[in-house]
Amino acid sequence: MTRYTIKQVAVIGSGTMGSQIAMVCALAGYNVILQDISEESLSKAKESLTGHMDRRIEKGRLTEEQVNQAFNRLSFSSSLESLKEVDFVIEAAVEKLEIKREIFKKLDDITPKHAILATNSSTIVSSKVADVTTRPEKVCNVHFFNPALVMELVEVVQGPHTSDETAQTTMEFIKSINKFPVLLKKEISGFVANRILGKLMDEAVYLLENGYATHEDIDIVCTKALNHPIGPFALMDLTGIDVNYYVRMQRYQESKNEADKPAKLIQEKVEKGELGRKTGKGFYTYS
Repeated sequence: MTRYTIKQVAVIGSGTMGSQIAMVCALAGYNVILQDISEESLSKAKESLTGHMDRRIEKGRLTEEQVNQAFNRLSFSSSLESLKEVDFVIEAAVEKLEIKREIFKKLDDITPKHAILATNSSTIVSSKVADVTTRPEKVCNVHFFNPALVMELVEVVQGPHTSDETAQTTMEFIKSINKFPVLLKKEISGFVANRILGKLMDEAVYLLENGYATHEDIDIVCTKALNHPIGPFALMDLTGIDVNYYVRMQRYQESKNEADKPAKLIQEKVEKGELGRKTGKGFYTYS
C-alpha cells in the first residue's frame, strides 16, 4: 500500500489536536472522519475549525471554495463503527495508556486489515498498544505538533514491530498532507523534540517554584534571549497543563522514579482545573 491508495482517513479524538489534524488531511484532499464519543466535543470541534478557516479566508491564505471543499470532505461521527472503510487512522485521544489500548483493540476489530493504525502520542510508544491488535506491523506513532494547522514537522516513529513498508507509507502520507516528516528508527518516549523541550520545561518550573523568577519573566527570557517563538509557560497553557501532568505520570508509572512525577506546581494547577487556554486560566488568564 502506498499513499496513493489512502483515500479515507480517520482521526480519533476531537480535541484541539485531533480536530486540527483532521482539517489538515481534509485540506490536502483526503476524505476524513473525525470520531469522538462526545457529541458536544464534536460540535465544539466544528465550531473551532470554522473559526480557524474563516480567519484564514479573511487573511487571504485560503479561498472560500477551498474551505468549503475541505468541510465537504470532513465528517463528524460519535461511532467507531463508521470507520469500517478507512485506510489510515490517527488516534489523538487522552494520554492514558489503558484508554489507548482499548481504542486500538476496537480499531483492530472494526477497520480493514490493510489500514495503518497510528497514535499521535509522543510519550506512549506504539509498542504499548500494538500488542492488542492482530496487525502490529501496521502500528506506529505519528506525532503532530500543536497547533497542527500551523506546525510543519511530524515525527514518524518505527517501533520494533512496525514494518518498513508501514514506516515508508506513513512518511509518504505525511508528505502528501503538506507536512515535513522525520523518521525515528527506534522507539523512545518523548521522541526528539519533546525530550529536548521536556528538559527546558523542567528547569523553567524549578526556577518558578523556587522563586528565582516569575513565569512571565522566564517566558520573556526564552523568547528574547533564546529566540523561542513562545515561552515554556505560555506553551503549557496552549497545549494544556493536564497534558504535561499525564505525560509525567505515564513516565513515573514506567520508571517508578519519584523524580519523574509531575512537579507540585503542575499537580496543583490540574487539581484546581486551571489547565490553560481551554479553561480560561493556567499560568496566564484568558478572556
